[in-house]
Amino acid sequence: MPESAPPVPSAPGARPAYSPCVLLKHGEIFLKGRNRHRFTERLHDNLRIALRGIGGSTWIKDTQNVTVLGGEVPLDALVERARRVVGFASVEPAVRVPSTLDDVTRAGVDALRGLLADRPVRSFAVRSRRRDKQFPLTSSQVDVHVGARVKEALPQLTVDLKRPEVLLSVEIDRKETYLSWTRLPGLSGLPVGSSGRALVLLSGGYDSPVAAHRAMRRGLSCDFVHFNGAPYTNPSSVYKAYALARELNRCQPPGRLHVIALGKAQKQLAVAGAGRLQVVAQRRLMVRTASALAARTRAEALVTGDSLGQVASQTLANMAAVDEAASLPVLRPLVGWDKQEIIDEAHAIGTAGISVLPDEDCCQLLAPPRVSTRAGLPQLRAVERRLDLDEVVAVLLDHVQVMVPGDGAEQSVSGPSCATPVPVSS
Repeated sequence: MPESAPPVPSAPGARPAYSPCVLLKHGEIFLKGRNRHRFTERLHDNLRIALRGIGGSTWIKDTQNVTVLGGEVPLDALVERARRVVGFASVEPAVRVPSTLDDVTRAGVDALRGLLADRPVRSFAVRSRRRDKQFPLTSSQVDVHVGARVKEALPQLTVDLKRPEVLLSVEIDRKETYLSWTRLPGLSGLPVGSSGRALVLLSGGYDSPVAAHRAMRRGLSCDFVHFNGAPYTNPSSVYKAYALARELNRCQPPGRLHVIALGKAQKQLAVAGAGRLQVVAQRRLMVRTASALAARTRAEALVTGDSLGQVASQTLANMAAVDEAASLPVLRPLVGWDKQEIIDEAHAIGTAGISVLPDEDCCQLLAPPRVSTRAGLPQLRAVERRLDLDEVVAVLLDHVQVMVPGDGAEQSVSGPSCATPVPVSS
């Protein structure tokens, strides 16, 4: 997407050449020093992907720790797409005008006048940042000048420097100046893909989608694997996993969803005498299979939604037993979160409405009345020796179904022929 040409300077006495845009303030990459340009390039690549199919031409301009976004599409659409991108601390609808004091002042007055016409406003303040040190006024002088002109044009407004209802932000560059008065929170974090690739064990509950979102915000590009209880359970959990992956893919370059039918392997573990170890043995089989799948997807870690002590299978001893079966690091972004914190976060990121839908969870299939809270490795290994685990994993991977959930029409890209799951509305 090409950058737009700078606006033509206004003639004396003319109205400023307003051009709507969006200011995207960089988050954590501000601290990256000499490597900052690599993170910025990744951030802009992800932004371009998020803008695909928006319905018009767009442009991106990079300034000092700020990305400016504009185009021939509605400003609301640009804001909505930009807020999906991990790595921006704030998203600010703005206008840009030539960097002359008259143009900046008129734009500030017009902005506050427009706000007053839209809703009641009682107080305001002006905060300027002068990136171009050749500008004839200092930042504080710009604040005073623009504020005084606003007060003259709109005497019903009062100046409140501590808690203004509207904060008019003025950012002065060499050729153009940006004015904004609305600040929306971004997702912050590191650009997706800057920390590597991970494979998320995605269930249909609250926890794993939140863990995936947290992993993305630490710069991990995520694929997903969902284990269902087929042929002993219905496909409802697959529909949920598909809808969750689609929602999560709004925040990253689309990751693939791998669906693995675990039901027969779960029954093999039960027949082998897992008993109270059944749930932990299943978890070990999942991470063993996910590790083998990760080798195919070039993932460098597994991500789970485990929270320490939340359920019997998530005690410290059981987590250690599960980790022993993995050949990759197992990351648990929610290990110290309580359930209500996880649910609140699920509502914030938009996955809660999907997670609450009913399904048949494969973890409940063949689960014993009481789960061991301290599964011993010797006992687990004894159960596993009664099976040919390498063959079990190979069979599971031979029948994996792979999809790419997204906003458009999706289709299965590998695995046995079957209908694409119908996206579940949240």
